[in-house]
Amino acid sequence: MSREPKEVQEALQTVSQALAPLKEHKTVTWLLDSGFDDVAVWRTIWEQQEHVVSRIYHTERKVAFQDRQGQWHEGDIAQARAHLRPLAQAETTMEVKRGKQVRPKKQPVKVKLSACPLRLTYQTNVRRKGQGKSLTREVWLVEVRVLGTDWDPWLLLTDWPVQDAPSALRIFTMYRQRWSVEDSFKFLKTCLGWEDVQVLDWQGIRTLVALAWVAAGFLFDLGVTFDWVEVQLLAKLGGWEPHKDRMPGKITLLHGLGRLFEMLATQATLSNYATAHQGLPPKIAAFLHGWQPPGEL
Repeated sequence: MSREPKEVQEALQTVSQALAPLKEHKTVTWLLDSGFDDVAVWRTIWEQQEHVVSRIYHTERKVAFQDRQGQWHEGDIAQARAHLRPLAQAETTMEVKRGKQVRPKKQPVKVKLSACPLRLTYQTNVRRKGQGKSLTREVWLVEVRVLGTDWDPWLLLTDWPVQDAPSALRIFTMYRQRWSVEDSFKFLKTCLGWEDVQVLDWQGIRTLVALAWVAAGFLFDLGVTFDWVEVQLLAKLGGWEPHKDRMPGKITLLHGLGRLFEMLATQATLSNYATAHQGLPPKIAAFLHGWQPPGEL
């Protein structure tokens, strides 16, 4: 999503309109990175009767915060952090560098979750023409510390109540899921070199993108399991051999996607040539044993 204010606002509204039929039975929560630490973004989400979990970096933002005795104070988010209440610990798998490790690797880590209530006051006309009004929203500040690493804590702001261990774990899980989605997009950019993909026909692109999403869904725990025959096929194309307690990894699935791409690219090149020249050269056609352009894959 572009971070230009106008385009962001248009995207927020367009997505909300597209999801309107689902809102009767579903709740929409926006999971945002720190590039959207912006009251104008949150304001629009709240006007659409939706929720937000946003990573923040503006610790100088003015808020009211509640101390551990329940008293409210005026200040900023940096000051509010002194009043965070430890709520839970969790374990997750992340690519991190720990201890004397030379480079990051995917491994289990523990995280510590703390939170405190905030009151955020904002103007409804921020980045809008015309008069607005002042509103105050009850939100929560959630701090996530990845233990055993030199990472700075994540600071999350959400309008979902975070008052106990289950609610803190829920917010962490939601934001962690967003990270998995982001990792999957990075994976797709890696395995789909768009300049190369341009040699494919439309059906070839659709096939490759669909199977790349299957691979990403498996690698980043987005609901795809090894029971999917598509994952098994990509693993086989990548040279994976069945082994107890060992699943195919990123390199294997990338290799499988690469072999699939080469097949689709070859078919697209042959099809384009055959169309332009009313068939393949006789000797090539003989080598290919009467090859014909493929149907849908």
